[in-house]
Amino acid sequence: MAPPLLTLQNIHLSFGGTPLLIGADMMIRERDRLCLVGRNGSGKSTLVKIAAGFVEPDKGERVTRPDVTVRYLEQDPDFTGFATTREYAKAGIAPGDDPYRVTLMLHALGLTGEEQPSHLSGGEARRAALAQVLAPAPDILILDEPTNHLDLPIIEWLEAELAGLKSALVVISHDRRFLENTTRRTVWLDRGVTRVLNDGFAAFETWRDTVLEQEDLERHKLDRKIVREEHWITYGVTARRKRNVRRLKELEGLRINRREALKTPGKVKLEPTQSGQSGKLVIEAVNIAKSYNDNQLIKDFSIKINRGDRIGVTGPNGTGKTTLLKILMGEITPDSGSVRSGTHLDIVSLDQRRETLKPETRLMDALTGGRGDMVSVGGQMRHVMSYLKEFLFVPEQMRSPISALSGGEKGRLTLAIALARPSNLLVLDEPTNDLDLETLDLLQEMLAAYTGTVLLVSHDRDFLDRTVTSTIIPEGVGIWREYAGGYADMVMERATIAQTLTSSTTRRDNPKLKPAPKTTSAKLSYKEKYALETLPSEIDQLQKDIAAFQAKMADPNLFARDPESFNNTATLLKKAEANLLQKEEHWLELEMKREELGA
Repeated sequence: MAPPLLTLQNIHLSFGGTPLLIGADMMIRERDRLCLVGRNGSGKSTLVKIAAGFVEPDKGERVTRPDVTVRYLEQDPDFTGFATTREYAKAGIAPGDDPYRVTLMLHALGLTGEEQPSHLSGGEARRAALAQVLAPAPDILILDEPTNHLDLPIIEWLEAELAGLKSALVVISHDRRFLENTTRRTVWLDRGVTRVLNDGFAAFETWRDTVLEQEDLERHKLDRKIVREEHWITYGVTARRKRNVRRLKELEGLRINRREALKTPGKVKLEPTQSGQSGKLVIEAVNIAKSYNDNQLIKDFSIKINRGDRIGVTGPNGTGKTTLLKILMGEITPDSGSVRSGTHLDIVSLDQRRETLKPETRLMDALTGGRGDMVSVGGQMRHVMSYLKEFLFVPEQMRSPISALSGGEKGRLTLAIALARPSNLLVLDEPTNDLDLETLDLLQEMLAAYTGTVLLVSHDRDFLDRTVTSTIIPEGVGIWREYAGGYADMVMERATIAQTLTSSTTRRDNPKLKPAPKTTSAKLSYKEKYALETLPSEIDQLQKDIAAFQAKMADPNLFARDPESFNNTATLLKKAEANLLQKEEHWLELEMKREELGA
């Protein structure tokens, strides 16, 4: 087997005396497809910068094979000194690279190469940065939040482009669907150390939850042991005569282990401040249209939004998503048509572009407006630090300028500002940018519990699938259509409609073709009968297998003793659970069909 392209071993790094990495490892092999996951602030970007050679660790080794080329897509690319996007993209080319790939990548990403960096939007800047790192086709390609500010067509193009690359790939992203589609191995950075799952991101969250449950069990056993040791020292016969020095040291060691075990990262507390109930009708738009010069953004679009709806809006950049949202909110008047708002609306918008966050403003002043240290949350006064702790800010940050915050911290601050105000209509424009996966989970739970109405603009397919009840997308010049369900439901429904239209067009163009007769089966086929007979035993066996896997993973020392066996068992458990669900659904469908035929 060929040696790894790059290896990080026992990496330690501290900032201002605070340990960030305390023994992290990472190995990158040829054609690897690796995702690096972890909480915001856990050190993911720092670890990949060490891998790219941009940051020197305090301790540890970085070992690379000779002549390995590495390209790193950073979150905030620096365009200083470049007159055009072409100049910037060409800066990534090394001797021996094909310069034509710069032009190829720029055009594929929707850029001419003549754009001036000072006039780029967030999406254009991200595409120019992608062109710079993709053009050389390096041995190792490291992408830090590559989908931020990109629209869905470019994200899907990027997935296809990465699938065809020979480069080893390391990805940091909050976009679950992107990670599922592009990775085959997972490195979890947690509390300064790394753990490896030899499977893609799709299997990560189940594995992570299992590991954390195992830690909870071991922590509980450690607590019990400490209680027993304290009881012996206090009441033991030997202890009454003299203290056993060795056993006292052991107890102190247990207490140290307990303190270390309790150093788990905090959790953001997301609770929207809900106002009174709005009227049943929230917004109704009838035949609205909007153009700018000769650009028709919206044409004859109608929608009725009722209380409790969760409406998702997605589509390519420049198609008019924000314009549509502003018309529905009454901020822009349509050229034709009408918009009617319901009664008793309390609207809160989530400013994920962070235009209201002034870089020089102190963190506490962003919430209090510079008036003291109290903030109104749902009509009640609270100390600003007490409130900000729920969003994982520490007292030392209260007087820091917003410019000192990371992207994830700015995202959490925006959430804190928005959720302090009472609302029954939340308007969220790209809320997922820079948030870690755990915070995204909490945001999804918050929206599920929210009794008001939600309007959501997002390019995150997984987030849309988990949160919205219907999806609006553009389908041509000015044409917008609403589909029931999330993004995946919309894709399926569009495919069905396209297939129906193709079939009807073929029959219309070929009169000799007769309509396909409707076939109904009056009885179960032999295959269906056999499945009805055998599925119960197969389901029973799968349930036994799952119980055995769960019993094996209940061993508190399994992960420490045999990580490979633990990972293999977790993978087998996941596959068995998926297989069980599939077989149960198949049996239920057949049983319902049998009952219908019997009736």
